[in-house]
Amino acid sequence: MELESKAAIITGGGTGVGRATALELARRGCHVLVNYSRSRDEAEATAAEVEKLGVRAIAYQADVASDAACRAMVDEAVRAFGRLDVLVNNAGTTTFIMHADLERVTEEDWDRILGVNLKGAFFCSRAAAKPMMATGDAAIVNVASVAGIAAIGSSIPYAASKAALINMTISLARVLAPAIRVNAVAPGFITGRWLENGLGLAYEVVMKAMEDRVPMHRVCEPEDVTAVIMNLIANSPMVTGQTIVCDGGMLISG
Repeated sequence: MELESKAAIITGGGTGVGRATALELARRGCHVLVNYSRSRDEAEATAAEVEKLGVRAIAYQADVASDAACRAMVDEAVRAFGRLDVLVNNAGTTTFIMHADLERVTEEDWDRILGVNLKGAFFCSRAAAKPMMATGDAAIVNVASVAGIAAIGSSIPYAASKAALINMTISLARVLAPAIRVNAVAPGFITGRWLENGLGLAYEVVMKAMEDRVPMHRVCEPEDVTAVIMNLIANSPMVTGQTIVCDGGMLISG
């Protein structure tokens, strides 16, 4: 897909992978709506950086767990840019709970995690489908996780939400083809605020252990994941319904 003068929505676009993807899309001439839920300052800063690259940008607050909010967000993107070609469902949340500690997982944990990570991706994709269909050549990329493949990660609800997202990617790829390709990327350990906040003082120790363990001897930077996302958007016209793992070889390291 040629991205010059096209338009994209990036959910959770103010930080990490979302920010890196917004900037890379902008470098290729794509206008970007940077969605955020709570990180207003970061989203506005990202939008400002996007505009410095010569395209239009919007920082837009929406809780993707709300269907109405997702529909309003898509309407705003189409109003501002006149079209919608790309959706990256990157918004995510979790609670860090050891998998063996079943009693710590609350009903609220399940509702919030599934609401953002799974329902949010569905609501955004459904809302975006009509304007993206109109372009005839569009792409959705869902940011999943190796947690959804290997049942590992921050908590059981998080792993389950990402497994369901991978499954839903296939369903959406079937029903939205051929006008919209739908794929997913499944990152491993990514440097940045998400894991820094979740792991706390253990962050550096866990990262070093992961670097020693994986075949590539380093963990992912946000830009590594963005590279896969961009490849699925711009360079893979016959790829749909697939999940590409980006983990430095973590899943094959035993």
